[in-house]
Amino acid sequence: MKCFTLLICIATTIVSCQKITYQKKPVWSDEFDYSGAPDSTKWNYDLGDGCPNVCGWGNNEAQYYTTDSKNVRVENGNLIIEAHKDSLDGKAYTSTRIISKQKGDWLYGRIEIRAKLPKGKGTWPAIWMLSTDWKYGGWPASGEIDIMEHVGYDPGVVHGTIHTEKYNHIKQTQKEGKITIADAMDQFHVYAIDWTKDKIDFFVDDNLYHTVIRDPQDDFNGWPFDQKFHLIMNVAVGGNWGGKEGIDDSIWPQRMEIDYVRIYQ
Repeated sequence: MKCFTLLICIATTIVSCQKITYQKKPVWSDEFDYSGAPDSTKWNYDLGDGCPNVCGWGNNEAQYYTTDSKNVRVENGNLIIEAHKDSLDGKAYTSTRIISKQKGDWLYGRIEIRAKLPKGKGTWPAIWMLSTDWKYGGWPASGEIDIMEHVGYDPGVVHGTIHTEKYNHIKQTQKEGKITIADAMDQFHVYAIDWTKDKIDFFVDDNLYHTVIRDPQDDFNGWPFDQKFHLIMNVAVGGNWGGKEGIDDSIWPQRMEIDYVRIYQ
């Protein structure tokens, strides 16, 4: 069996290194080496504006999610998620939120996505994960892992975060790291996490910039990451965070391009 080894060094009072070995071949992937609609054996969608349960997707977002080819398609070897200034069902913008739920669900491993981000005030692209079975209850109790978030009014600053019942942005206790990638909107970069039983490491281009280690005192309220999660990729418009400094209506359409998604275990 061919494997590759990732060497992680964490600086605390003492530098410790841990080897994580994965199979060389991904256990799940989409290389987007085709054209047309995304592979329906791998992807589902969240549609609409979140109503009636979580209107505005819980963040007062301004977009309506669709499966229209204008908003989501595969072309030239990339998945395109494109937000447009379009009026639909009372929303002023359209976009797409694509999910792997029930078609790609994983417990632990390396989650790796190569992507180029949109630009401009009002854009809020995200590559993230939610619990598939919601064992511990609704958000945030069952957990959220944000592999990559970026808000257009703060260009180049990439965030990696976890949310749980104990640690979340409502309480301002979320565990968040950030790194500046000045050309994130112009060049492709690899956004990844290494997720193990007691730790989640966040990377851009194999550079470790944030680590969350399970507190031994925490139960599932602080660490619900012992269940299968699925991947979500979307471009939101506006919202509590993405629209904090307004929406620039001169910039649309804006797209996130994804070269590949690879899951290693």
